[in-house]
Amino acid sequence: MDALLFVLIGVGAFAGGAVAAYVVLGRTAGSVTSRAQAEARRIVEEAETRARKIDVDAEKAALARRDEAEREIREQRRELTRSERRLEQREEALERRAEALDRGEQSVRDRQANLDREERALAEDQAAVRTELERIAGLSSEQARAELLSQLDAELRDEAARRVRAMEASAKAEADTRARKVLATVMQRMTSEITAETTVTVVPLPSDDLKGRIIGREGRNIRAFEAATGCDLIIDDTPEAVTVSGFDPVRREVARVALSRLIQDGRIQPTRIEEAVNRARREVDRMIEEAGQQALIDAEVTGLHPEIVKTLGKLRFRFSYGQNQLRHSIETGWLAAALAHEIGANVEVARAGGLLHDLGKALDREMEGTHALLGAEIARRFGVPREVVHCIEAHHEEVRPETTEAVIVMVADAISGSRPGARRESVEEYIKRLEALEAIANSYDGVEQSFAVQAGREIRIIVRPEQIDDLAATRLARDVSRKIEETMQYPGEIRVTVVRETRATATAH
Repeated sequence: MDALLFVLIGVGAFAGGAVAAYVVLGRTAGSVTSRAQAEARRIVEEAETRARKIDVDAEKAALARRDEAEREIREQRRELTRSERRLEQREEALERRAEALDRGEQSVRDRQANLDREERALAEDQAAVRTELERIAGLSSEQARAELLSQLDAELRDEAARRVRAMEASAKAEADTRARKVLATVMQRMTSEITAETTVTVVPLPSDDLKGRIIGREGRNIRAFEAATGCDLIIDDTPEAVTVSGFDPVRREVARVALSRLIQDGRIQPTRIEEAVNRARREVDRMIEEAGQQALIDAEVTGLHPEIVKTLGKLRFRFSYGQNQLRHSIETGWLAAALAHEIGANVEVARAGGLLHDLGKALDREMEGTHALLGAEIARRFGVPREVVHCIEAHHEEVRPETTEAVIVMVADAISGSRPGARRESVEEYIKRLEALEAIANSYDGVEQSFAVQAGREIRIIVRPEQIDDLAATRLARDVSRKIEETMQYPGEIRVTVVRETRATATAH
């Protein structure tokens, strides 16, 4: 519409100009020629024609614009109408959904109310049934629960003991078969000495006259000897013998060698004593080094630090239950190597671990700690491989064994220490061990008698059959063996046998 108004204003202005021109021409008509008048009329006619044409075009354009605007308005109205219809449909759908949700919530509330009523009714019925059962049984619910749990506990214990016994029997059968095969193969390949060496603590004398010379004037010789060696001399009524007493086996050997040389020389005085002790100490050090080197050769182990070799040689003078520890170490190295070869483990690691497993026994009188941990510490300090160090520290399970070679060293150590003739103990220690075994067995309820047999290698326990059944007998054997392992020290192994016997007697008249 604005464009149409603009066109009309332009046409009017053009027509006004044409009229003004016509008036001017009329005023001058008298002074121009007829030709000029005709030209003026033609110009006016053309102007009018153009004006009319512009008016028509403008009107057509205005009409076209108006039609287009009306079409757009109608289209927008139709779109608006469709949008309003869709919104109304969505509102209706939301209203229907809200009504459905309301109906669902009401249904859920109704069902919940019904369930609550049924639950209350069921609880009342259960309470009534429980009350009736308690009246019939004469037990409260707590008492019945306790009795049921007790029965279940007893049944579970019996079932567990039965399963444990079956698994132990199966594992023992398989382990015995394989162990016999491996050990038979190993023992066919290796033989060892049965008779162990004994520590020499008594020095023989050519005559009893030397006892006075050893003591010296006012005891100065014996005091000088004890101060130089760190050992005690026991000079008693034993004919032609002097006893050397000391906790350190190396010092005791130094004292023995020095005293033997002094007796051979015959000149016993403080100065000679000091010289003899120094000479004996050098000789014993040489013996220790030679023993260590020979042990490496016998066990076929190489590449160890000289300090490790020297410490290993000290085991020549160390005994455990009468068994020489250096020979025991060499033997353990042989056994470990053979076992490792049979089962496919690392032979060199097992061999070195078996040889060095008791290395700490050469130090445990000088330092605090168990011999396994002390041996592992000195081996680690002087560059022994980590796998061998683990075999040393784990051979008594003070550290959990994590490798096959560590377990092999444990087995080889047990075989070497428990074979016939390997170890022995004094009568007093033997009697104490038997009494301790019987005391442990008698400390359990239901035990009637116990007997330590086979030189303390087995403890037989006779139980009361009315107090201990077959499954409880299995548990008792396992408990006694565990307590023996935790509280006693013994060579080899101890078998625990529980005997349960039931007799029924009747007399016919």
